[in-house]
Amino acid sequence: MSVKVISEDLLAQLNASGRQSSRARQHLNLHADHSESSQRLLNAIGVSSYIRPHRHALDPKTESLFAVRGAFALVVFDESGGIEQITQFATEKYTGGVSSLGVELSPGTWHTVLALIPDSVLLEIKAGPFDPGAAKELATWAPEEGTSEAVEYHSSLRRLVDTDHSLGYVGKAK
Repeated sequence: MSVKVISEDLLAQLNASGRQSSRARQHLNLHADHSESSQRLLNAIGVSSYIRPHRHALDPKTESLFAVRGAFALVVFDESGGIEQITQFATEKYTGGVSSLGVELSPGTWHTVLALIPDSVLLEIKAGPFDPGAAKELATWAPEEGTSEAVEYHSSLRRLVDTDHSLGYVGKAK
């Protein structure tokens, strides 16, 4: 039997790699390959990392996200890019009133995730097998990663999460 240890050192190394990445994030697959029935990965996400809103409709499987370290905001959108819901979740160490440790998304839900504090790490879980060709459908109403529009859009989402909603907000955005 093989045991994978997810240690503080491992998370620190993952965060260090993420800080050096142009995308300000780094993932580590816990599963051996894409054919496994359970796809699990750690994703170190920096506060400046823009994850273009997307959904998983092409390979419709439920996605579960758990805070392993730090704090996050899940932003859920409607079909045209309007914000439907913001849910913040965090590890106990960073709760500040947040009672959620994670979220579960139905297939086809438009969403993005923002790291709220440095060195945050997610555990992502989806059913397998994984089809890289159908991994995600990117929102046409959101800017592409790496563009100045993406930086501005990400900043606007951060401002909405940081100023309009206290930690733990769940519900319709204004």
